[in-house]
Amino acid sequence: MDTRNLKYFLAVVDAGSVTRAAERLNIAQPALSQALTRMEKDLGVKLFSRTRRGADLTAAGLAIVEDVRMSVARIDAASHRAREIGAQRAGRLTVGFASAALFEVLPRAIAALRASVPDVELVLREMSNAEQASALEKGEIDIGLLHTPVAVGGKMREKLIAREPLIAVLPEAFPLTSGARVSLRDLAAHGLVWFPHGQLPGVRAGILSAFRQAGCEVEIVQEANRSLTVLACVAAGCGVSLLPHSVRALQFSGVRLCEIADGAALPYFELSAIWSARARPTLADRFAQLIEPYSAV
Repeated sequence: MDTRNLKYFLAVVDAGSVTRAAERLNIAQPALSQALTRMEKDLGVKLFSRTRRGADLTAAGLAIVEDVRMSVARIDAASHRAREIGAQRAGRLTVGFASAALFEVLPRAIAALRASVPDVELVLREMSNAEQASALEKGEIDIGLLHTPVAVGGKMREKLIAREPLIAVLPEAFPLTSGARVSLRDLAAHGLVWFPHGQLPGVRAGILSAFRQAGCEVEIVQEANRSLTVLACVAAGCGVSLLPHSVRALQFSGVRLCEIADGAALPYFELSAIWSARARPTLADRFAQLIEPYSAV
């Protein structure tokens, strides 16, 4: 049934007469009468009884009036939402993110998105690098904030957000004088808490290579797949770790952070946004555009 006819029906109900409804709708009375006649013909029932006072609802009209109101309201809401989504002022966006994005990137990016797209429905999923790569390929997330380099199948766009140096994460009881920096050899003696091999293989290989260049080997004594878990393991005395410089924004009991004296050969920790390349602009494009690259030092 034509939505316009449903609105005409409600206009007559609210105005109490065809004449007054036509005036409010700014259309000719015969055109409104014809539209109502077509609606009655489609339904096979009379909706109004004409009186000298105007138009009164019949029993059939009374039976459907609230359903018609609800239907028109839902159609109007759906039309508004479709227009907003088409104009990228609304929609649903699923964002995957690595723990490191929590410190600097994510809060600012969410605030900027909500200011730009106030009706957005935002779904946030903290995930490992490997989980995000798989979710991007399957279309389970719209955009990922993850550590690069990383292999993601399909046609993707990528934006580098940060390239951070690594700093040492030490147990609070680690012997260290005030203001001192720690050496890779000092770290190697305690063993590393680090992410599983499949999560950041390039960064892991670069770290092990830097230790070898410093003349020592280091053992991965504990694996942990989230930055907060790494911090918890270090606080528990499992070993030491290396995390991106932005971890300084997080206060975590039982650990201390320290610059590395001979860390020039250590790899940088990159954080990038990766999302599917589409022919038309998407909310993921808008979100990526709003993410401001930052310098950790």
